Amino acid sequence: MSESNQTKPLIQPSSLRKLPDFQQSVKLKYVKLGYHYLITHGMFLFLSPIVVVIAAQLSTFSIHDLHDLWDHLKFNLISVILCSTLLVFLLTLYFLTRPRPVYLVNFSCYKPDDSRKCTRKIFMDRSKLTGVFTEESMEFQRKILERSGLGESTYLPEAVLRVPPNPCMDEARKEAEAVMFGAIDELLNKTSVKPKDIGILIVNCSLFNPTPSLSAMVINHYKLRGNILSYNLGGMGCSAGLISIDLAKHLLQAHPNSYALVISMENITLNWYFGNDRSMLLSNCLFRMGGAAILLSNKKSDWWRSKYQLVHTVRTNKGADDKCFSCVTQQEDSIGKVGVSLSKDLMAVAGDTLKTNITTLGPLVLPMSEQLLFFATLVGKKFLKMKLKPYIPDFKVGF
Repeated sequence: MSESNQTKPLIQPSSLRKLPDFQQSVKLKYVKLGYHYLITHGMFLFLSPIVVVIAAQLSTFSIHDLHDLWDHLKFNLISVILCSTLLVFLLTLYFLTRPRPVYLVNFSCYKPDDSRKCTRKIFMDRSKLTGVFTEESMEFQRKILERSGLGESTYLPEAVLRVPPNPCMDEARKEAEAVMFGAIDELLNKTSVKPKDIGILIVNCSLFNPTPSLSAMVINHYKLRGNILSYNLGGMGCSAGLISIDLAKHLLQAHPNSYALVISMENITLNWYFGNDRSMLLSNCLFRMGGAAILLSNKKSDWWRSKYQLVHTVRTNKGADDKCFSCVTQQEDSIGKVGVSLSKDLMAVAGDTLKTNITTLGPLVLPMSEQLLFFATLVGKKFLKMKLKPYIPDFKVGF
C-alpha cells in the first residue's frame, strides 16, 4: 500500500456528509402529530379541572346551604333531571377517556462475569490472533476504540474471546440465555414478583432471532402462565427497546391489573465481523454484550414502589426515507463475510430523527408560554417572511 494510502484520514471531509443544521427547519407535520397526541387525551385534560373546581365549590357549602339547595331542587324537577343526566354523562365520559396509569416498577441490567471482561488491550490482542485483520484494519479499530467512549470494563461473549473464536448457534444461545435469565432473575428478586403474575412478555433483539424464539425460551425457563401475551421483536435496531416499552404501555391500557416484562438485549456471538470492510468493523468497536429487564405495571397498588410513571411515549418513523432505511444494514462484504454496515450518514440521520421526535413530543410536555413563543416565531418566519432566528423551546421547564 502506498504512503498516501497509509496516511489517509479515517473519515474523509465531504460537503455531502456535512451534518445539517437541525435548528433551521421545523416540519409542520410533526408539530401537527404532537397536537394529535394532545387532542387524543384532550377530553381527560379538559374534564379534570372541571371536576376539581366543582369539588372545591361543593366543599365550601354549609349544612344550611345544602338544605336551601334541596328545597330549591324539590320545586324544579326538570332541572334536577337535566343536571343529573349531564353529571352522569360527564362522569361516564371522564372514566371512559381517562388513560390507565402505567408504572415502571423497577429494572435490572445484566453484568457478565469478570472472565468475559474485554479491555482495549485484550480486544486488540484477540483481534490480532484471529489472523484475519490486516494491519490497516487493526490500526483503524484501535483509533475507533480510543474515540468510541467505551471504557476498560466492557464485556464480550466467550465465543468471541476464545482463541480461535467459535461463533455458532449453540454459543449464541448460551449468550442469550445468560443475558436474559441473569437480568430477569435480578429483577424478580428486586420486585418479589412471581413469574406466574406476569401477563405480558416482550423480548427485543435485532440480530439474533432463533427458533424457538427468545420469548419462548423465557416462557419455558420460568414456566410462565398459558395465557401470557408474548411478543418477540427483531431487526429494529437501537430503537427496539423504546418500541418495546411503547408496545407494553399500549397493551397495559387494554389489559387491567397486569404486569408486563420487557427484555431488551443484543447478541454478539453470531454477529462479530471477521473481515476488513471499515463500515462493518465499526460494529466490532462499538457494540458489546449486555441487556436489561424492565417490569411495568398498571396496578394502582404499585404506584408507591415504582421508580417512574410512564406518561408519554411518542413514536416517529423515518423508514420511508431511503437514506434512513439503509443507514444500518446487515449484509455481506466483497468476499462474502457477513457483518453490520454502518453508513456514513448515520449521525445526520440520527440527529434528524431525534429532532423529529422532540418536535412531536413538544406539545405534550411544554407549557403554553413556550408553545406560544415557538408558534409566534414559526408564523413570523414561515408565513410573514420575517428574518427571525428559530426559537428553541426550553424543555427544562417541561419536566
